Amino acid sequence: MRPQFLSRTRQLNAPRTFSTSARFFSADPPTASIAASFLSRFQTSGPQTRTQILDANQLQLLTLTLNRPSLFPGSPSLSNTPNAPPLDTPVPPGYHLVYFTPAFLEAELGADGTDASYNPESPFTRRMWAGGEVLWPRGADGKPNPLRVGQQVRETTRVLSAEPKVVKKTGEDMIVVGVEKEFSNEHGVSIIDRRNWVFRKALPTPSISTPASTAPPSTSHLTEASASTISTEANTHTKTFVQSPVTLFRFSALTFNPHKIHYSLPWARDVEGHKDIVVHGPLNLISILDLWRDVQGKGASDYTSVIPRSISYRATSPLYAGDEYKIVLREDGDISKVQILGPGGVVAMKAEIQS
Repeated sequence: MRPQFLSRTRQLNAPRTFSTSARFFSADPPTASIAASFLSRFQTSGPQTRTQILDANQLQLLTLTLNRPSLFPGSPSLSNTPNAPPLDTPVPPGYHLVYFTPAFLEAELGADGTDASYNPESPFTRRMWAGGEVLWPRGADGKPNPLRVGQQVRETTRVLSAEPKVVKKTGEDMIVVGVEKEFSNEHGVSIIDRRNWVFRKALPTPSISTPASTAPPSTSHLTEASASTISTEANTHTKTFVQSPVTLFRFSALTFNPHKIHYSLPWARDVEGHKDIVVHGPLNLISILDLWRDVQGKGASDYTSVIPRSISYRATSPLYAGDEYKIVLREDGDISKVQILGPGGVVAMKAEIQS
């Protein structure tokens, strides 16, 4: 039920398309028409651009949300201090996700809380972040071009594809949308972030008076966020996480993400059918990249320059507040293969990182 994503060998100038899994089949004509109309609309309007100065406050608050006392090993603690990261501090891999957030009035949001900026037409308004890839291009000197605090950065967004699909298992129509976001500073392109969003049909929304489901009451509000130290065996590195509702709330706030599955238990459980509020896919992406840079940066003379060439990732199963899960990273030369293992060993996300 998830799209396939681009391999690490893909070149930056390759055609901007996403392939999809064999588990998808051709959709009915009405769905295909909606997808074609959506794609035509964005191809006609062209790329969307925004410019923003990267502030230190977002960087400090994300670091604390991730339960990391400091941005880099040996750097000052960022907890309970007025001293945010100074100007020119590099933004770690993945941390760009708390910048260029969506900006909408509440009345402009969909029923599930998501912004409708890249939604196909109704009824395909229920969005999921299914995966994608992020690339950090190298310059002529072979070095990356990190975003830095205080820089004026330009974001350029393009819609790459819109594919109507049907899931064989359920017969459900959906539309898979591929989006590319390019982030540039005064030195050129810093990050190319390609994302696949799956849009499913909206669900009936119960009224406020609808009785709660018979699912067991959530106990996640009793769970404190935790992150273990890294355990290492041979070339395999493992870190255990438990995300609390507070962490999910903070991450939603920093990314200005009002998607109700991440903070509203009644919506997540009674409308969407989840057992609890859902851990953000982008939060797990950042946690994977943090584990990678902790492993790669150990003993490095300049930890701030530890930036991969690319990561491709695919979400396969949801994780919930209070779940204990492990990120397992296995090094194989310049490639690191990653799995997030949820309760019962269920694979929640797969990723591959190129150093």
